[in-house]
Amino acid sequence: MTSTAETPPSPAQAAHPTPLAHVVSIAAAAAMGGFLFGYDSSVINGAVEAIRDRYDVGSAVLAQVIAIALIGCAIGAATAGRIADRIGRIRCMQIAAVLFTVSAIGSALPFALWDLAMWRVIGGIAIGMASVIGPAYIAEVSPPAYRGRLGSFQQAAIVIGIAISQLVNWGLLNAAGGDQRGKLLGIEAWQVMLGVMVVPAVLYGLLSFAIPESPRFLISIGHHEKARRILEEVEGDRIDLDARVAEIETAMRGEERSTFADLRAGGFFFKPIVWVGIGLSIFQQFVGINVAFYYSSTLWQSVGVDPTDSFFYSFTTSIINIVGTMIAMIFVDRVGRRPLAIVGSVGMAAALALEAWAFSARSVDGELPAGQGWVALIAAHAFVLFFALSWGVIVWVMLGEMFPNRIRAAALGVAASAQWIANWAITASFPSLADWNLSGTYVIYTLFAALSIPFVLKFVKETKGKALEEMG
Repeated sequence: MTSTAETPPSPAQAAHPTPLAHVVSIAAAAAMGGFLFGYDSSVINGAVEAIRDRYDVGSAVLAQVIAIALIGCAIGAATAGRIADRIGRIRCMQIAAVLFTVSAIGSALPFALWDLAMWRVIGGIAIGMASVIGPAYIAEVSPPAYRGRLGSFQQAAIVIGIAISQLVNWGLLNAAGGDQRGKLLGIEAWQVMLGVMVVPAVLYGLLSFAIPESPRFLISIGHHEKARRILEEVEGDRIDLDARVAEIETAMRGEERSTFADLRAGGFFFKPIVWVGIGLSIFQQFVGINVAFYYSSTLWQSVGVDPTDSFFYSFTTSIINIVGTMIAMIFVDRVGRRPLAIVGSVGMAAALALEAWAFSARSVDGELPAGQGWVALIAAHAFVLFFALSWGVIVWVMLGEMFPNRIRAAALGVAASAQWIANWAITASFPSLADWNLSGTYVIYTLFAALSIPFVLKFVKETKGKALEEMG
C-alpha cells in the first residue's frame, strides 16, 4: 500500500474535505484522559512537604508514597490494552474516569498514610489506562495525514493538566496564607489540592459518552456498518468507504485479539519492535523529566528558594512545557518524529549538564550562589522546553502508531507499562539520590539524554505519513 501523503488536499479532494473539525473535537475529548494523567501525576508536587510534616516521615518513606501511584500506572497500562480489545475503547475510558473520581475523593480525605497510598494506587491505575487508551484511540480515528498532530493532543492535554495543577496549587497555597497545611474548606490546603481533580474526572466520564467507538474495534467485533458510518464521519466522503472498511478488515482478518504471547519472537524474548517501544519509554523517563513535576517545589526549596516562589517556578516550568508541546505539534508531521527526537536529546543533554554544574556549587547549608542559582533555574526551564518539543510528544505519537495492527494494543500496553516502571524508579530514587549528591544525580540524567541519541539513530524508524495498516 502506498504511504498516505502529508500534504494539503488536492483541488479535487477539497470539494469533499476531511471533516477535520469533527475529528479534532473527538481527539480533544479523548485527550481529556491525558489532562487527568498530567493533573493527577503532578498535583502531588504541592503536597509533598505537607505530607512529610503531617505524617512525620523521612525521605525514603515519603518517596515511596509519592512513587507508589506509578505502580498503579504500570498495572493500568499493562491491562488497558486487553480491556480495550475486549469491551471497547470507550468503555475503557469510562472505567478510567470512575477510578480517577474515586481516587480524587479518597486522596482528599485520607484516614492515614496507608490509605492515602492506596488511593494514589487507584489513581495510578486510571492514569495508566488513560496513557494507553488515549493514543491508541486517537490514532485509530485520525486520518493518516493528520494523525501526528492529532496524536500530539494527548501530550498537549498532559502538559496542560500539569500546568493547571500547578496553578491551582499555587492559588490554594496563597489562599491558605502560604501554608500547605493551612485550613481551606474545613480541611488542609494540600487535601483540597488533591480533591479538586474530581471536577475534570467527572467531565472526562461525561465526554466519553459523546464520542464514537473506534472503527477498528467495531470491525474486529463484526459491526461493519457502524464502523463505516464512523469512518465517514472522521475521514469524509472523499474516500471509498467500502474500500477503506475492506482494507482494515483485510489487515485484521484471521487475527486474534492481541495478547502478550503475540509479542514474543521466541522463548521469553519480545519482538524487536516491542523492544524499541520499551526503549523509547525508558529513555523518556530516565532523563529525569518527572523530577521537574513531582519534586520541583521541594527541589527549589532545598537550594534556598522561598516556598511560595518555588510553587511559582513550578508553574512557570509548566508553561514552558506547554510552549514546547505546541512547537512539537506544529512540526511533528512536517519534519518527522526522528529529527525532533534527536534535537530534543541534544538540547536536554546540554541543559542537564548545566544543571549538574550549577548544583555542584551548593553550599553546606543547601543554598546556591546567585550566579549558579540563575543558571540552574534557566537550565531547568530549557530542559523542560527541549523535552516537551521532542520526547514528550513523539514517544506517545510513535507508541500509538509504530506497532502492527495485530499487536498494537498489547505492545502499547507493555511499552507504557515499562514507562511507568521507569518513572517509578526515577521518582522513588530521587529524594535519596539528592540527599547523596544532587549534582551527581543530574550527571546520571545527562548520560541518559546523551545515550538516547545513538538509540534513535540506530533503532527508531520514521512513521510520518504511514497508514496504521502499513506498520509491520
